Amino acid sequence: MLQFIKFKKLYGGFPALKIDGFTINSGVYWIKGVNGSGKSTLLKSIAGILSFDGDILLDNAVSIKKQPVAYRKLVNFAEAEPVFPEFLTGKEMIALFAQAKNAPAGQEQHYIDTMQMQSYVGQPVGTYSSGMLKKLSLVLAFLGNPKLILLDEPLITIDTASLKILNSWIAERHLQQGTSFLLSSHQTLELDELPKAGELLVEEQTLKSIA
Repeated sequence: MLQFIKFKKLYGGFPALKIDGFTINSGVYWIKGVNGSGKSTLLKSIAGILSFDGDILLDNAVSIKKQPVAYRKLVNFAEAEPVFPEFLTGKEMIALFAQAKNAPAGQEQHYIDTMQMQSYVGQPVGTYSSGMLKKLSLVLAFLGNPKLILLDEPLITIDTASLKILNSWIAERHLQQGTSFLLSSHQTLELDELPKAGELLVEEQTLKSIA
């Protein structure tokens, strides 16, 4: 599903993360590591937000370097602490992302309803609490038909009830559409609520699979 080829991310000349060669098969994975171990760097690199040396291939065919537009249409990302233009409403943000991701008409309503966002989704984002922003970022990550969804620290600023809803979204998309997920967290995830979830450890600038 995801193949790293001589991947290296440097900060000021210092190698923050290095993966010479590694393949992640389709599935649901928890990227586990302490703060500062490179989890967010890894996800942002996979999402195409951070530049890096080397390459990443999706489905052994789509290169983030050679086909960046096609790649980004197949990979969605939710930030750990999302920031959006304060003057736009949640509905406007959703409409923009839906168009960019070629989302099916009305796809967003299921996510808005189940996450109980109806009362504020039409309000400017600048009025949102951190929890509301988190829910909006999660809805945006599920729009379209991505092959891979990246969720950075999904447990932050989200309540227990909403986390269960998120887990149901993940299970639904993975089982029905085969969507793969990479979830990063320094906190413990309830892996038994996720379909066939495995773990990926980020330690000493090396990615190791123990799935």
